[in-house]
Amino acid sequence: MLKSNLSKTDLQIAKLIKQEEARHKNGLNLIASENYPSEAVLEATGSILSSKYAEGYPKKRYYSGMKHIDRIEQIAIDRAKKIFKAEYANVQPHSGSQANQAVYMAFLKPGDRILAMDLGSGGHLTHGAKVNFSGQSYKFYHYGVNNLPAGKAGKTNLIDFKEVEKLAKKVKPKMIICGASAYPRKIDFRKFSQIAKKANAILLADIAHIAGLIAAGQHMRPFPYCDIVTTTTHKTLRGPRGGLILAKKKYEQAINKAVFPGLQGGPFMHAIAAKAVCFKEAQTAQFKKYAKQVILNAKALAEELKKQGLDLITDGTDNHLILIDLTNLKIKGQQAQNLLEKNRIYTNKNVIPYDKQPPANPSGLRLGAAALTSRGFKEKEMKEIGRLIAKKLTK
Repeated sequence: MLKSNLSKTDLQIAKLIKQEEARHKNGLNLIASENYPSEAVLEATGSILSSKYAEGYPKKRYYSGMKHIDRIEQIAIDRAKKIFKAEYANVQPHSGSQANQAVYMAFLKPGDRILAMDLGSGGHLTHGAKVNFSGQSYKFYHYGVNNLPAGKAGKTNLIDFKEVEKLAKKVKPKMIICGASAYPRKIDFRKFSQIAKKANAILLADIAHIAGLIAAGQHMRPFPYCDIVTTTTHKTLRGPRGGLILAKKKYEQAINKAVFPGLQGGPFMHAIAAKAVCFKEAQTAQFKKYAKQVILNAKALAEELKKQGLDLITDGTDNHLILIDLTNLKIKGQQAQNLLEKNRIYTNKNVIPYDKQPPANPSGLRLGAAALTSRGFKEKEMKEIGRLIAKKLTK
């Protein structure tokens, strides 16, 4: 993918990029938050649009020369609304974290109460972790997952909706967040909606990990159940690095103001153009076939890992990711991650529900099938990878 000009201008960086490309080609990327965008997405990302300032929104800008820029952003907005069946979309957030931050800014004041999934149960840093701006600015309360006795296969470590409703009644949060970064099962937006309505709370769905599956009809859609939806545009959606906010029409003004001028200046128009490309790709039959294969591959990998004697959180997966429970092995998350990396298998250490180990060296290992599916891997290859992983972790 390298242009000759880069090698001429900066050989050191060019070599490192080539080495990184070779690492991907010669290794197995099972990091659940990573994927490979198309060459069309990469081309848009590296285009002349990276030179353009575009503060404001289509037809409401602070710079001249916006004729083509406005059209590009509007196309991205219209496509995002279409694939997620949303009334409103803001394509400007630079990341999923900034998208969440903008939503908080639009509807909450510092100290307001929010109910979200605990980080240890599969939530995200921006869902109230103490080390994150969210946990420092707002009063977070957390729901977790159940912890049923061994032998309750398929029922352990699932979202306990009775607990969610009980907490919502007690806490009376202004906002409830559903969605996760390490939860292998489907999110029931309908049930969350019922709880949010009883609590008179705004319902935010963070679908960063499952956006591509939702766009392809492989997971329940958050609308009309949720008020607001945030996501990244990479991961399973297979677009550029970036964020996206979707919402009901009545929230348009509040969210737009929070993104600009509230949090950001000029949007990254090269990224927005690449988002538009990935939104178009997400509407194709080919992408729908891809998303189906992601789930088939994840399930095949999960079944093989179980067959080889490894324990999995929730005993399997409904989406693209798997969380291995290393508790009964002689190895922890950091060591497992390092060991597999030496064998060119790339994963990430991760906490598991009720983890007794510290986050720096937790008891879990997170895997994802999205990137290898983009490379054409299918169930047969995923099973072989499962055998390789089990062999390395249990020897």
